[in-house]
Amino acid sequence: MTKLIKFYQKKWQDRLNILLNDGLISDEARKEIEKSSPNHELNNQMTENYIADFTLPEGVAFHYLVDGKEVTVPMVTEEPSVIAASNNGAKIIASAGGFTTKIDSRLMIGQVILENVEEADKTIKQIDAQKAYLIEVANAARPSLVKRGGGARWVRARKLADDLLSIDLAIDVQAAMGANSVNTMMEVVGDVLRRELNQDVLMSILSNYATESLVESSCSVPIFLLDAVHMDGQELAKKIVSASRVAQLDPYRAVTHNKGIMNGIDAALIGSGNDWRAIEAGVHAYASRDGQYRGLTNWTIIGDNLVGTIKVPMPVGVVGGSIDIVPMVQINKKMMGIGSAKELAGVIASVGLAQNFAALKALVSDGIQKGHMGLQLKSLAVKVGAMNEEVGQLTELLKHEIRPDTAIATQKLKDLRRKGER
Repeated sequence: MTKLIKFYQKKWQDRLNILLNDGLISDEARKEIEKSSPNHELNNQMTENYIADFTLPEGVAFHYLVDGKEVTVPMVTEEPSVIAASNNGAKIIASAGGFTTKIDSRLMIGQVILENVEEADKTIKQIDAQKAYLIEVANAARPSLVKRGGGARWVRARKLADDLLSIDLAIDVQAAMGANSVNTMMEVVGDVLRRELNQDVLMSILSNYATESLVESSCSVPIFLLDAVHMDGQELAKKIVSASRVAQLDPYRAVTHNKGIMNGIDAALIGSGNDWRAIEAGVHAYASRDGQYRGLTNWTIIGDNLVGTIKVPMPVGVVGGSIDIVPMVQINKKMMGIGSAKELAGVIASVGLAQNFAALKALVSDGIQKGHMGLQLKSLAVKVGAMNEEVGQLTELLKHEIRPDTAIATQKLKDLRRKGER
């Protein structure tokens, strides 16, 4: 264990040597790590105790028409059906005029938690009387943000318990997600509350529940565009509405409903270099805002149209953090042609809506597995060692099997290769 002391200070090759000598990795594993980690110099600066690059595949979703602008969306995911569904949903919606987005505000909330509060109501009155001063203090901590047009906008005090208060600041973080700015400002405000109001400060930190950074995306699809082989558009539209209703009523269904939405949102967030973990946490909290976990989308029939909406917290940034230093994020940013955080938020919310539309459409018609299975069989072909043109051939053969598995795929690949040798 002495070798592990200050592991983070050691050079990359020395770290790999330690893991090898301690039997944690094999020599073959070390060679694979070295071969598959071309960005080790950059990534060594981005994570603690770095040893390797762990990559995920990136694809692109086309057909997104958002507020009249065509957008190509880079999506990072290991699940092929996610991008296939995204393309399918966006294409149909684009033919009906695309997505319309709305953002009322883009503020992040920071909290100073006060503990051991003896007279909560009296303290709240003191805070209320000092609101303008606290905003001034917060803004002085980040003058560059204020210079760009951002800064603290309002203050409120909330009683969490008889002895606990939350002092909330809403902060306009401009083009960034803003975690560092918010945390810095809240720590300064916490120091003032401790020093000048003699309060016990438990912690000072941002909240990822971004209720003041909501984005809404909507679309309206003529029902005739939904006509399918086994179902007319009217029937399909009604079933999509019913499926949407179930997700509002039943948390068991709502979780899977929202997971499908986040398949697309997370993939787009990762591709854009944003903190998908923080946003996903906030989105799921928002889905429970009235005390029951519910679906994030709503589908209704209005006249001859199927109308869908989604409203989610989306505190994304287009500058700052990994966005400025990861080469692929910079490439993706240029590919999307996104100029502002608000525009990016609208696009990503629209991805969630398209993902949900495609999923519900499949669920209430052919079933989710029909589209999934072709892509899963392709993954199975790759898993057993099929190469290039063999993948397509083997996938077609596996489609005729009742229960294709690794053993069957391996044998089919052998047969395919023997046939090719003749």
